[in-house]
Parts: sequence; structure tokens; C-alpha cells
Amino acid sequence: MNNNYNSSNIEQLAKIPKNWKVVKWKYLSNEPMMYGANESAELDDRDLPRYIRITDLDSYGNLKDDTFKSLPFDKAKGYMLINGDILLARSGATVGKAYIHKDDLDACFAGYLIRYRPNQSKIKPQLVYYYTQTGLYADWIRENTIQATIQNVSAEKYANLSMPVPPLEEQGNIVYFLDNKTSEIDSLIADKEKLIELLEEKRQAIITEAVTKGLNPSVKMKDSGVEWIGEIPEHWEINKLKYLVYLRNEKVIDNYTLPYVGLENIESKTGNFNPSLGIEEQLVEGTSNAFYSGDVLFGKLRPYLAKCFVANFEGKCTTELLVMKTKENIILNEYLKFLLLTDIYIQVINSSTYGAKMPRANWDFISNLLIPLPNIKEQMEIIKNVKNEITTIDELREELKLQIEKIKEYRQSLIYEAVTGKIDVREYKKVLS
Repeated sequence: MNNNYNSSNIEQLAKIPKNWKVVKWKYLSNEPMMYGANESAELDDRDLPRYIRITDLDSYGNLKDDTFKSLPFDKAKGYMLINGDILLARSGATVGKAYIHKDDLDACFAGYLIRYRPNQSKIKPQLVYYYTQTGLYADWIRENTIQATIQNVSAEKYANLSMPVPPLEEQGNIVYFLDNKTSEIDSLIADKEKLIELLEEKRQAIITEAVTKGLNPSVKMKDSGVEWIGEIPEHWEINKLKYLVYLRNEKVIDNYTLPYVGLENIESKTGNFNPSLGIEEQLVEGTSNAFYSGDVLFGKLRPYLAKCFVANFEGKCTTELLVMKTKENIILNEYLKFLLLTDIYIQVINSSTYGAKMPRANWDFISNLLIPLPNIKEQMEIIKNVKNEITTIDELREELKLQIEKIKEYRQSLIYEAVTGKIDVREYKKVLS
């Protein structure tokens, strides 16, 4: 048996075409894998080489533009990328994430990434990259992750990963096929994601209009006295939040009988709660905030994420969530949730944050926010009306998300079948030519 075969993958890769081989990555490169630079990302100069870090890669392995950082040439030297280089995340929650470099960008890479430079006389880099998009690769990452304080896959482990390798001409056919097919699929996904964005904008507009202007377009208006709120119905009052709620400051230490809620359990901008991530009893070290059914939980860490949730059970939560009990004869908890999820309030709260890496808002600022307030009966009408209007939007949004997930599954399956020889792509190029 060829000693390039990896016994842990051999069973899954046994049914490749007869003229293909299964080869370890280290035999498909003329140089060892390399760790990146251990330099801080401080510069934002687009005339300097881009400094690529794990946080710069999106879920598709593309570079984000809004996280751009650069390194001086003297520090970037020795870590510069060339066309076809592949970067692999070696640690953390994104371990295994891959990026393929194009020669139209001067760039270097950071220490939590590993550079793999395929020998292009043996294998096309794009084929290696496509292999990292398969379930086989994902399974390999899970099996080879070192569980310490953080997940980790070393350069040595990556070097011993095996993949199916067809003849070079056939590699070109596969890459051509997948470039075209994944481009079509990605365009379809982008269109559906744009539809979701438009639905979310419509959802925001409905909520904002209702909780700041009311339901009657003919009602007489007055100046709220707050520039960013604008006019409100004449019969509404306006008051500071601290006079409408009680801030709970009840701490829970190592109470393992209560369900735990983290920021990750609350969906941004909707107030929806994901019980699969936190409703079960969890072992949480340190101090948590106690909350009770009916309390309003608002995320003070990175408030731009717009995390607000009305609890329907008793539990404990991260101290990054403010816990408020509404004075129900003045303001309803659902009404407050809708208010705090509007763009105007999120923007104002976010403008008050402190801390560059972990921006937080503080209660002193939030508690002094002015709240436009109808009477309880009108609040109930607004809540009912808003829920009715956004239900259809939420259903459409969830259906689109489900469609996107199915398309992504199809994309991964198509790549897997192509890179393992399950489908014959030789005629595809001829058909398009």
C-alpha cells in the first residue's frame, strides 16, 4: 500500500476513481507549513500589506473589508502570501476555517493562522481549498482537534491530512466545474440574504413607527423635546426609564438548579430566545444575575447587537445582561422590549459605550433615556398590532433562512461529490464552451 495513505481516512476515501490517489498534504507541498507573525494589529494603512487574522475571514472564507488591518513592510517580510497560498485557522471556535489567497492583494498573515503552500505541479490550490469545504474535512477537523483550554489543530496535524488527488487535467476540470457551480449557488444565497435584510428593515420600521408615533396616523402630534425621538402623539407622556422600571441586582453564585441565559441565546434585533443553547441547567462559573418571569433582559455588552428578551421563566443570566422589572401599571414589558430594539434607541445606547475591544453601555446612561409613553390600554393595542404585523415577516424570514441552509447543504454535497470523483465533470466544460 502507498505510504501516503492515511489509515484514519482510508475507509471513507476508498471508493475514489481508479486513477486517483489519496495523498497527505505534506507530500503535495515542497515546503513545510508555516505559522504567522505574532504582531499586534494596530495600523489601518491600505498602502501597506494587509494583515490577515482569523477574525478577518467570514463563513465563506472571504476577507471582510470592515476589519482591515495592515503591517509595516519590515514586519510583514517573511510572512507575505503568494497566489494559491492557503491559510488555515489553527485554534478557537473557527478552527479549520480556510482562505485561499489571490495575487491581486499584498498581504501577510497572523500567528493563529497556518500557511499551506501547495506545489502547483502536483495539485491545484483551488482543489485543496474546495476540499476544505467538504464534510470529510469537517469530520477530520473534529477528530483531530486537541481539546485544551481552546480547540487547536497544529501544523503537524494539518500536514498529515489526506485528500483524494486526481490527475492534473482532471483537477482543472473539477475546479472549473466548481468555480461555476458555486458562483451560481453563492449568488442565489446572496439574493435570499438580501431579502432577509429587506424584511428586517421593514420589521424595524413597523416597530419604530408604532412605539414612537402610535397606530393612528391622524392623531395630533407634539414635539417630544428629544431630537432623536422627534414628534410623538400629543396625549403621550415622556419619562426617564429609571422611573418606569426597577433594576434587579440580585446575584446568583454557583446555583446549578437554575437555567442559564447567555447573550448567545438571544437573537439580535428580534428578542427571540433560542432555548436549545441555554434553557437547560448549565454549569456556569462565577456570578450570574438572577431574573424572574416577566423581567426584561437587555444586553449592555456590544449593545449594537440589539439583544433584548422578555423572560417567561425564572433563571440566571450573564452579568452582561441588565435585568429590569417593569412597573406594569406604567409600562408593559413587551412594550419596553420593542422600544429598546428600535434602531433609534440602539444607536443612542451604542454611542455611550466605553471600552474599545469589549464596548459596554452602563446603567447610569441607559436609565436616563427618555421614553415616549402611551397609557396601558394603548400599549396593549400597539403590542397586539405589532405582533400581528411582524408575525408574517418573521415567518418569511425563517423560511428564507431554512432555504439558505438547504442550499448550503447542497453546495457542500456538490463539492464533496466533485472532489471525491462521485460525479463526472469532464463534459461540463465542453458543454459551456
